[in-house]
Amino acid sequence: MTMSGVKQTAQSLGLGRKTNKRPARVADAIMRELATLLLQDSRDPLLHEVCITRVEVTDDLQLAKVYFTSLAGAEAAPRLTKALRHAGGYMRGHLARALNMRFTPDLQFRYDSAAEEVERLERIFQDIDAERKDDGSDS
Repeated sequence: MTMSGVKQTAQSLGLGRKTNKRPARVADAIMRELATLLLQDSRDPLLHEVCITRVEVTDDLQLAKVYFTSLAGAEAAPRLTKALRHAGGYMRGHLARALNMRFTPDLQFRYDSAAEEVERLERIFQDIDAERKDDGSDS
């Protein structure tokens, strides 16, 4: 494959494309600040169960989607989302002071079910592997 062919393939996959790096930097900073805030300053013991998994910030920096998980699992998600929304104003004020930005993004909290999905798929693959071994076809 020629060099131009490699470049076209990479671009078709979304690789090598120049992206706006500022939203990614802001998302990382928000994630660090919120994780620290939840562990150290949160008065709500419910929020100590929350683990921020990722933050996605829009290109215009107006909105930050904050994804979280909990050891309590998906059944606690509605309760934790409500608690996070309740504390959202305080968190946004903290971010405004800590990040010293002209505008602090609005925060939307969403339960991140990706870890549970990975676990479910892993169980399926283990079941398939066990069935293959039981059938005697280890190929």
